[in-house]
Amino acid sequence: MLRLIIGLLIIALIAAVLGFGGIAGAAAGIAQIVFYIFVVLLVISLLFRLLRGI
Repeated sequence: MLRLIIGLLIIALIAAVLGFGGIAGAAAGIAQIVFYIFVVLLVISLLFRLLRGI
């Protein structure tokens, strides 16, 4: 999932440099959503790991 975020950010940066505002904004928005999903899944995973350790 982290590779997807990095790939979308690279696409957004390239599109921004070339002046494609709509494409850059869409790619950056998708990367942001995927990043937040990744963070939520990470927190859930850490919580389950802590609860199993008890």
